[in-house]
Amino acid sequence: MQKRITDGVTFRALELIDELSRTGSMQEAGRNLGLSAPAASQQLKNLEASLGHDLVDHGRRPLVLNAAGQAYLKHVQIALQHLRQGAGEMALLNVQMVKSMRIGIIDDFDSEVTPRLAVAMANVLTPSELTLVTVTSIGIINDIASRKLDLGIAARPFDLQPGISEIPVLRDPFVLAVPRGYLAKAPGSLNELSGLSFLRYEKTQLLSRQISAHLARLRLSPKGWIEVDSNQAIFGLVASGVGWAITTPVGFLSTRRFHDRVDLFPLPFAAFARTISLFKTEDWLPEVADIIAERLRSILQQNMVEPGRAALPWIGDSLNILRS
Repeated sequence: MQKRITDGVTFRALELIDELSRTGSMQEAGRNLGLSAPAASQQLKNLEASLGHDLVDHGRRPLVLNAAGQAYLKHVQIALQHLRQGAGEMALLNVQMVKSMRIGIIDDFDSEVTPRLAVAMANVLTPSELTLVTVTSIGIINDIASRKLDLGIAARPFDLQPGISEIPVLRDPFVLAVPRGYLAKAPGSLNELSGLSFLRYEKTQLLSRQISAHLARLRLSPKGWIEVDSNQAIFGLVASGVGWAITTPVGFLSTRRFHDRVDLFPLPFAAFARTISLFKTEDWLPEVADIIAERLRSILQQNMVEPGRAALPWIGDSLNILRS
């Protein structure tokens, strides 16, 4: 009998290749998948034998995918995305106890993520009642605690209230936003921006608190007198040449009309990032929350991570999907 190309190709092997591309370590990749290092190695061996090609450079440490591995990885990631999405949607079809759902979402996702999530949820929750509202990260946590919301998609706060659980979905690194053409290259220090005002997010916002806390740790105090409460306002001011800001790729992607008038650069000091998560009360349907989180990851991968990396090649894996 002729050997089929799928002989030896398992879901776990595909996950392993995906993990290896990020970790470069068989032990770490296996641990992330609940496999021992020998079991992970056997998965890779079986997959390579089935395909008739080595996928990694076995003589290098850390492990690096070779040309064949890189080419195969593109298809693997697409396959995993569809398999996870399909599994999630099939499981949701069987969740008969969900009669209504109230989800709070930060405004960063209004244009690119919220509409797609609404369509995905409506397709699988019909005839359930679905409500999606735009709320600040702090407001989302408070509303979940008071049970005004079932779920919330928000930035991780400094301290999580008792009784609320978190499912991380996205790492969103902080970056520098400056008027287009003001700098020829990434700055070596904030002194290169002294001719512009530092634009701040309004101080009650979690995003502003995270930025202020990081600057305080580094004993940096850029000068600025303007505070605004939205990404649209921040990027509008940067685009008009008024000042510069510390923001994130997600914020940038939500303000497409300003892209041709704003440059983004890596921070000229210690990097930091925020974590976007799905929040719920600890007793709210964990299986359903996990399924929704996986659907959300798929949407974020397509509409935030991939376009973000394309627009900012230097951002690399610092903008990435989180699964634990």
